[in-house]
Amino acid sequence: MSHLGRIPVVRVRRALKSAGSNSKIIELESSARTASDAAAGLNCELGSIVKSLVFCIGDFAVMALIAGDRLCDQTELNVVFKRRGTPRRADAKLVQEVTGFSIGGVAPIGLISSLPITIDKSLGRFQKVYAAAGHPHCVFESTLLELTQMTNAIVSEKIAHSLR
Repeated sequence: MSHLGRIPVVRVRRALKSAGSNSKIIELESSARTASDAAAGLNCELGSIVKSLVFCIGDFAVMALIAGDRLCDQTELNVVFKRRGTPRRADAKLVQEVTGFSIGGVAPIGLISSLPITIDKSLGRFQKVYAAAGHPHCVFESTLLELTQMTNAIVSEKIAHSLR
């Protein structure tokens, strides 16, 4: 059974079209719930996978788009978003409430509410990057520039550091 007709995936497809993107949603045979799973399913480098992570700074929800081979430096989120408080990962319920997506398929576009977004500049190492498209079996291809434009994200070289 195809996942392409699911409401969250359709929302992402509409957001791509509305942004003028030529990107198509790719349906994977296996789950892309994690960056490693997505990289294996796409036969691409781990770093080219975009992790869409939702955090709270106080009661303020934000999103960080991080390369698959890097970790988010949560302390830098305060600087990027000019907020005080300790950033913490949002739980599954809050992620669903603010994005309209379930963890494992959180897309950076097609969100049901407006979130401030920052994006890891290191994604620019890749000609193509892949982001979740509303379901754990669906992704779309993009570039750092296109994702930045579609999300109105703040590009930062400080929000992520190497896994090693």
